[in-house]
Amino acid sequence: MFAYVSDILAPILDLPGVTEAADKARDVLGQAHRHRANRREWAKAATEAAIRAARASSALDGGKTELSASGQIEDPILAGAVRVAQALDGEGLANLGRVWQRAPLQALAKLHVLAASDLAEDREGLGRPRGGAGVGERLDMLAQLVTGGTRAPAPVVAAVVHGEVLALRPFGTADGIVARAASRLVAVTSGLDPHNLGVPEAAWLKRLSAYRSGAELFAQGTPEGVGNWVIFCCGALEAGGREALAIADAVAAKPG
Repeated sequence: MFAYVSDILAPILDLPGVTEAADKARDVLGQAHRHRANRREWAKAATEAAIRAARASSALDGGKTELSASGQIEDPILAGAVRVAQALDGEGLANLGRVWQRAPLQALAKLHVLAASDLAEDREGLGRPRGGAGVGERLDMLAQLVTGGTRAPAPVVAAVVHGEVLALRPFGTADGIVARAASRLVAVTSGLDPHNLGVPEAAWLKRLSAYRSGAELFAQGTPEGVGNWVIFCCGALEAGGREALAIADAVAAKPG
């Protein structure tokens, strides 16, 4: 992506607008966590955020968004997105977060099993990255980044992890859902969004064309493409934080 430096993400911080975008995302998510409703009832807000995130993440990959009252989900993409969202909520989030911090590739494998179990023709291949094209090497580099290999701000790391998984398509199915979930794990474990209250997926869905083109340009590895993607993702994190504030307002307004 860039010439060798000890911290591979350090040059990204020198790109125009990146630091400012990261700061804005951090500020708004911080406001959401300080909201009076989220001081005691953050679990309610987190569950609502998880539902919204699952529906938007499904739509981003071409899946449906409607959840039936019976709980049965026929669309395989939506079903996978919901399973991932459930794993990123409550006690599941704490468990998966610990795995992510210790062995991120293991966490990615778990996310893929959840996301793609209704999509994969070869169930034995679930959670196993495909070979070739340097996929294994780049995943190892990604693992190093999220286990202390960079001092870049969390919104920047989340954007890079998201973009790398999209670019690599390491599993061949449900990679988008896995990529967005990995971005969430960065946000949670870094303290950027510890209760998983944000809904950046909704912002990405509203700008679907820009999301897809931005990911493609990030994959090309040019400074402009990488910088624009990071700023775009930081903007979605900021918008997702504002949606978290709206959810908190709704929680606070409910009696009891």
